[in-house]
Amino acid sequence: MAEVKIHREFLKSDAWEELQGIQSDQRKRVPPPPLEKPAPEDAERIDLVAPDAWEVAPVTVAEAIRRRQSHRRFSEAPLSLEELSFLLWAAQGVQGVFKNGIALRRTAPSAGARHPFETYVLVNHVVDVAPGLYRYLSMEHQLCFCYAEEGLVDQAVEACHQQRWVASAAVTLIWTAIPYRTEWRYSIVSPKLVALDAGHVCENLYLACEAVGAGTCAIGAYDQQKLDALLRVDGEDEFAIYVAPVGKVP
Repeated sequence: MAEVKIHREFLKSDAWEELQGIQSDQRKRVPPPPLEKPAPEDAERIDLVAPDAWEVAPVTVAEAIRRRQSHRRFSEAPLSLEELSFLLWAAQGVQGVFKNGIALRRTAPSAGARHPFETYVLVNHVVDVAPGLYRYLSMEHQLCFCYAEEGLVDQAVEACHQQRWVASAAVTLIWTAIPYRTEWRYSIVSPKLVALDAGHVCENLYLACEAVGAGTCAIGAYDQQKLDALLRVDGEDEFAIYVAPVGKVP
C-alpha cells in the first residue's frame, strides 16, 4: 500500500509551486522542439480526405455522448479512407499554428498548446490502403508509410497482452509521447500534463467513431518494450503511451 501512495503523488498538483523556482528551457530561451516529428524525405505518403470534402453523417454532440461506449467486437467491414481521415483529424487534427510557429491549435486541447503526441496507425482493413504501420502527419493531413511485414498485427496483439480485439480492428491507433515538447515549458509538472492530454485525444476519437458507425476500446495495459519496438521508437525520447483499436460496429 505504501508504494500505491507514493505513485498517487503523481496525480497531485503540488509540483506547481516548485515549478516557479525552476528555469524551464522556455525561460532559458532555448528554441522549442519541432511541432511534428519529421518524416523521411523518401517516405511514401498518402493524401487523406480534406475536412471540407467529407460526407460524414452528422451527429450532435449530445447524441455522440449518449451513444458512446467501449467496443471490443468489430465487424469485418473495412474503414474507408474518408472515415479514417475524419477519425485522425478528430483526434489530432491541426486547426492552426500560432505564436510565431511555436504552438499549435488542434482538435483536442493540450496544456500550453504543446501537444506532445505522434499518432501511429496500424492499418489492417482500410479501403485502398495497404496493411502496415503508418504515421499521421497532422500538419500535412497525410499518412506516412513506416513499414510492413507479415504478422505485424499479431505482434501488436502480443504487445497488448493478448487483447484480441486488436486483431479484428480495421485500424489500431497508437499514440506516442515526445515528452520534451511539454517539458520545454513545464519541466517537472509535465508527466501529469501529458497523461491528461492523452485522455483528451482519445475521448475525441471515441465520440468521432459515433459518426461513422465505428467504435473503439482504448488500451492502457501493454508491454512497453514490445510496443516501442513495434513502432521502432527509442523508448526514451519517444515512447508509446496509449492504444485504441477501431473497427466498424456489428
